[in-house]
Amino acid sequence: MRYIPLSPQDKEKALATIGASSVNQLFADIPEAARMNHPLQIPGPLPEMDLMDWFETAAEKNTHAGPRKTFIGAGAYVHHVPVAVDHLISRTEFFTCYTPYQPEVSQGTLAAIYEFQTYTAALLGMEVANASMYDGPSALAEAVIMACRVTGRDKVVMPDLVHPHWRQVVQTYTQHLGIDIILAPMASDGVCDPEKLAAAMDQRTAAVVVQSPNFFGHVEDMAAINKAREESGALLIGAVAEPMALGLLQGPGASGADICVAEGRSFGGSLGFGGPALGMFAVQNSLARKMPGRLVGKTKDTKGQDGYTLTLSTREQHIRREKATSNICSNQALMATAAAIHISLLGQNGLRETALANLAASHYLAEKMTAIPGVKMAFDQPFFNEFAVTLPMDAQRILGDLASAGYLAGPNLGRWYPEMNNTILLCATEVHSKKNIDALVAMIAKGTV
Repeated sequence: MRYIPLSPQDKEKALATIGASSVNQLFADIPEAARMNHPLQIPGPLPEMDLMDWFETAAEKNTHAGPRKTFIGAGAYVHHVPVAVDHLISRTEFFTCYTPYQPEVSQGTLAAIYEFQTYTAALLGMEVANASMYDGPSALAEAVIMACRVTGRDKVVMPDLVHPHWRQVVQTYTQHLGIDIILAPMASDGVCDPEKLAAAMDQRTAAVVVQSPNFFGHVEDMAAINKAREESGALLIGAVAEPMALGLLQGPGASGADICVAEGRSFGGSLGFGGPALGMFAVQNSLARKMPGRLVGKTKDTKGQDGYTLTLSTREQHIRREKATSNICSNQALMATAAAIHISLLGQNGLRETALANLAASHYLAEKMTAIPGVKMAFDQPFFNEFAVTLPMDAQRILGDLASAGYLAGPNLGRWYPEMNNTILLCATEVHSKKNIDALVAMIAKGTV
């Protein structure tokens, strides 16, 4: 598709048609202080070699923390991705993140997404998975909206142990849809209290959302929560920010969840300026036709060979807008392919071994941290690869000193939970050796670096 820009005459005609005096008027709702009213400070046209030199010089200004010095977690986890993943997704039959509309020329992408759906359903303990969403938070927002649509109710209970960013995205999605998001305070316990959740639900409640492992890294008792929500008739939405944990833990669907979502970046993804991310979405079979997005199906062609095509594509470009279940327009096919390849390379045993390595690394880190005088675990709860510790010193100063030395730790939970200032999250995965962990702990123990 060629890009043909508008001529000045075309712009004037378009503005006159909609009654705007200028292009800037179209952005009048954006505060003046947030607008860029000057050209970008970049050089003019350059020869290719000079341009590459300019970019390389600019890149040198970035502070880079290697994966073995990154202990943040909190929804974005450092994992080893086999080099075969990047090699295979670079093949021309896979290298796109857009929806494969023409199945006859998209069999490679469709086959990969079909496998991704299969893995998603198996990991989350569900029956049907779709062809991926943008990311975990937007998938959760879509799940909340779907639950309200299915039940005809307008209230959703969400503990404050769900990732704060995920909660914020849900609020943004639902703020004009007449959906009440009821925040259930559970942070002081470290895990959800099924009885408190049950008390927050009534006949208006469409769903209750539970993240496990939760934002503090703790494993929730999904079976008990599932039982607690039965009287209200609300659906149970299970959210997973760290799917690597599913190498050891049952998926939420195995405990009775109706809808499950996850952030799939741990499989085949990387951490770079917040992305790229990958949404995972699965439901029980009875809800398959209510899912947002689209689903890849497997069939037989006229020659009896396996063939793949889109099915159950309930979006506004395919049907009448008023009947669409979602405005999801594209998908993360490239990242879904990367996830499918990574999981295939691991296999069931490899996934379990990697999860065990995460468990061992994080518990070794917890043991070393609590050996520092004054440092203590914030909670006595089972955790997977991240946990909260309370420091006897100013956490922000320590985190800043660590960052200056090239180590990323934290975040300080006081940012979202004022009563937990100087309590930080730490995460360790299979990429962290004892040497890496000991070095981090030694710097924290000194109180400076």
